[in-house]
Amino acid sequence: MKTKVYVTGVSRGLGKAVAEKFLHEGYSVIGIGRTSDIHHENYTFQACDLSVSSDLKNIQFDAESEEIILINNAGQIGHLQRISDQKEPDFEEVLRVNTLAPMYLSWTCLNQAKGAVKIANISSGAATRAIPGWAAYCASKAALDRFSETLQLEESEKGRDVRIWSVAPGVIDTAMQEKIRAASPANFSSLDTFLDLKKNDELTSPEAASDKLFRLIVHAEINRVVCSLREIE
Repeated sequence: MKTKVYVTGVSRGLGKAVAEKFLHEGYSVIGIGRTSDIHHENYTFQACDLSVSSDLKNIQFDAESEEIILINNAGQIGHLQRISDQKEPDFEEVLRVNTLAPMYLSWTCLNQAKGAVKIANISSGAATRAIPGWAAYCASKAALDRFSETLQLEESEKGRDVRIWSVAPGVIDTAMQEKIRAASPANFSSLDTFLDLKKNDELTSPEAASDKLFRLIVHAEINRVVCSLREIE
């Protein structure tokens, strides 16, 4: 396969499901993160703490590939608490993982790649609305959306074969959702909404979301940069 696929946050949830989906379809996949238990002949793991700048600088992309796909999936929700109630604000940690790491990896990828590039940044519906208790998370995803749109415009001006998406995956049944449901109702006013999603079996499985993300990236089913997997039937 002349395409190399790089996925961050492959230890569990959507990242692991996406990596396994591309492997199942015959792609060579490089997982990036702190841990991984994926075992496959076409899989390589690069240990990296995405909140550490020196770790990010060690990530290299295969410049000789005809196509590189980068999926910036790793993310942190941060403290589920109003900003003024936090003993130690979570701005730096959340922004490093959710925004700065994707920005840096996108920059590295675009500077090293000689062929086509596709970048899918995993955003959130929280990028488009304010949710009390999620201030840093909302801000980090809104910034990721604008960065992705600007980057696409810049690469289009240069005439490069580059496609970029900042895609909201929907509400997926992952460890992040478990953390959200464990929040204190005194700190998180939207708690009942997320409890009901689980109770009513309205969460999307990581596998179902990874199938849609695969179609988005490989078949470019949506042309807009900022989009949602809900748009794919």
